[in-house]
Amino acid sequence: GAVRFYETQLANTVIRAPVSGTILERAVEKGEFVTTSFVGERGAKGYVVSLADLNDLEVELDINQNDFARLKPQHRGIVTTDAYPDRKYEGVIRQISPEANRQKATVQVKVKILNPDEYLRPEMNASVAFLGDPPAGGAPTRGQVSVPANAVRGGAVFVFRDGKALRRAVRTGAHRGPSVLVEQGLEAGELVIVNPPEGLKDGARVRAAGA
Repeated sequence: GAVRFYETQLANTVIRAPVSGTILERAVEKGEFVTTSFVGERGAKGYVVSLADLNDLEVELDINQNDFARLKPQHRGIVTTDAYPDRKYEGVIRQISPEANRQKATVQVKVKILNPDEYLRPEMNASVAFLGDPPAGGAPTRGQVSVPANAVRGGAVFVFRDGKALRRAVRTGAHRGPSVLVEQGLEAGELVIVNPPEGLKDGARVRAAGA
């Protein structure tokens, strides 16, 4: 009994995080007290560290009620941050608030980032450009381009620019033989990587064939 008691006491000296994540803030120093009860301004701290799972990031947006009607769960978009405007991330609407903010005439929308990387940080300023609905009947619209079907992987293509492979989320439309129509996400004249190898990462260094 005594051995088990002291083993329990020893185990209680180790604090284990309930989830995997990255430490954003350490709230206490060696020798300070921590409590789970009421915390006063000068009393013991109520937590040890602040954790965040940097692989599970989302953007919170306040969408104008006039624009809200065209959005729905799983609607995709392109996420950019003020800090790294040239880096594009795929996003999908994870949650739409069931209640509107009457004072601001907005509805809160949460967009999950599907391909986070080491550049993203919690509390960064970000914006989302939602991909529009496909045109009725699959008819081409201005600005659409076609690419080889085997250039599209998981709703994205890799654009070749300055010796790098840049992952770009796209919305595809009708297939035309070996090609597929890209309705949004790609500009005419951009070079795409055909049949990209498995495991190719956004920003990886690549060389053009024959270079």
